[in-house]
Amino acid sequence: MDFRKITAIIRIGKAEQVEQTLKSIGVPGMSCTHVKGYGEYANFYSSDWQVEHARVEIFVRASQADEVARTIMEAARTGVSGDGIVAVLPVEHLYHIKTGEESRENPG
Repeated sequence: MDFRKITAIIRIGKAEQVEQTLKSIGVPGMSCTHVKGYGEYANFYSSDWQVEHARVEIFVRASQADEVARTIMEAARTGVSGDGIVAVLPVEHLYHIKTGEESRENPG
C-alpha cells in the first residue's frame, strides 16, 4: 500500500475546526502538537520572532492525500498572513508497533 504523510502548520485557533472537518471526511486518526517557530510570518515584537502554531500530522493512503490536504487548507484558512503551510511527503514504510507488521491498509 502506498502512503503519504501530511504535515500542516496551522493557527492554534483553527486546530479544533481542522480536526472536526477531518473527522467528517473519514480521516481515521491524526496527531496535533503545539509548536513555536517563524517563517513567512514572524512576531517582530518578540526577541526570538517565534509564533505559536499547531502541527497536525496524518498518515493516509496516497489516493486520499490531495483531498486531505485541500480539506486542511479550507478549514484552516483565514486569508491573513500566518495561516500556515501543508506538506505532503511519501512514506517508504509504515509499521504498527503493537504487531511489528507493516501496515497494508488503514494507517490509523
